[in-house]
Amino acid sequence: MLSFYFPVKTNVTFSCLLTLSWLCTTSVTLYAADYNANNTKNVWSFHNTVTIAQKNDPWLIGNKHQQQAIESLSEAAASMPDPTLSLGLVNLPTDSFEFSQENMTQLKVGISQVFPRGDSLAIKKQQLRIQSEAYPFQRTDREAKVAVIVGSLWLDVYNLQQSIHLIEKNRTLFEQLIDLTQTSYASTVGKTRQYDIIQAQLELTQLDDRLDKLTQHKNAYVGMLSQWLPRAFLTDATQENISTINQLHNITLAKELPQLDLIYKDILRSSLNLDNVNSISKKSDITIKSITKYFYHHPAIRALDKKITATKTGINLAEQAYRPEWGVNANYGYRDDDPLGNSRTDLFSIGVTFDLPLFTKNRQALTVKSAVSVTEAVKTEKILLLQQLLGSFSSANGRLSRLKQRKVLYQTRLLPQVRDQVEASLIAYTNDEGNFSDVVRSRIALLNAEIDQLNLFVNEQKIILELNYLFAGHSGTTRNRQQTFAKREEK
Repeated sequence: MLSFYFPVKTNVTFSCLLTLSWLCTTSVTLYAADYNANNTKNVWSFHNTVTIAQKNDPWLIGNKHQQQAIESLSEAAASMPDPTLSLGLVNLPTDSFEFSQENMTQLKVGISQVFPRGDSLAIKKQQLRIQSEAYPFQRTDREAKVAVIVGSLWLDVYNLQQSIHLIEKNRTLFEQLIDLTQTSYASTVGKTRQYDIIQAQLELTQLDDRLDKLTQHKNAYVGMLSQWLPRAFLTDATQENISTINQLHNITLAKELPQLDLIYKDILRSSLNLDNVNSISKKSDITIKSITKYFYHHPAIRALDKKITATKTGINLAEQAYRPEWGVNANYGYRDDDPLGNSRTDLFSIGVTFDLPLFTKNRQALTVKSAVSVTEAVKTEKILLLQQLLGSFSSANGRLSRLKQRKVLYQTRLLPQVRDQVEASLIAYTNDEGNFSDVVRSRIALLNAEIDQLNLFVNEQKIILELNYLFAGHSGTTRNRQQTFAKREEK
């Protein structure tokens, strides 16, 4: 607590300025959130919010059903086609329609079976099985994306919640400033002017407007967050009427900002046997190639690898068209006795059918060519995705580096200088050497600087979320991080 010496002429003026000194030198901290007791029972932590969103994602359920559908098709594809049964009357005379009149009249029963070309059944089964193996990687990628989306929304709501809290604390300060300036102005002693009262009231009105805007933005982000948490906000799961909708905009997030760890730094540190994480950037062998090799483990890339393998199997399947398709048929012809009662011999016939793939230029060759082009197209998708991941890494890593520099600037220079400005303006005003407007402007500048610093802290965690997604393929490391972070939140 700083003490100032200034000339006073009345006890009223002294007490007003002393209170003003105490109010203006009170610092508003970033994470001091004085929540009410009735809000603590519905506090949402970062980890719990992300975990609930992942568990309640209907996309994952639909993806599992799609995988089951492909697996069922894979088993069905390996089955032989059903045999064909035929039944008919052959060579029935049209003059009498008597079954026993002509020797060639028969009741014919036939059965035929087609055998698919080459190994097409086994290859088709293999292709579908490989396609189904891509779905678990798709779900892993989806969970990692949900963590980024929901985590970013949580951080946005947290940022707005803490900004509102900071402004509310400053609003209380300005209300007290108005009371002090009015008391000082009414005492007719000192240099307080009516202009000072009007300015303090104007700043209070502007703070109210900022609060309304931030609350509006917070409600918007909470609405976007709530779509990932179905029924999670309801205190009573049996009540889903319109009154429970109000709970969506009254949720409270944990007052602690999550401190996420960079997965790729630990991966590189362990793979390169580094003792210090900061020495990673000094290593000359940290190249694009060494970073890109980790992206090959990304679930989205692994899913494309399965897709490529499946399309390569499709080439082999298309090549089976060069082989003939075989068929076997058997027929039994029953003949009635002749009109004289003599017995007629029944007839049996068997045959084999197969096609001759002679004109392959305009069908089989083009089918194989098409399958090859499909494979190359999927390979192009993989290249583009790798480039996208690498570009995202370069962008996020660069932004994170600059953001850390800004954090240091705020913590070591900017915020201390703004606080010094607040104290200096207060000293000048209490010694009748400065204006009240300078005190107000310095307090607003401090509020803005603290909100900007909060934005830096929040944006840092959002960028870390983006970077961790790029290395989502290292599931063991990710799982350990989630467990460690959950324990940290519980403490």
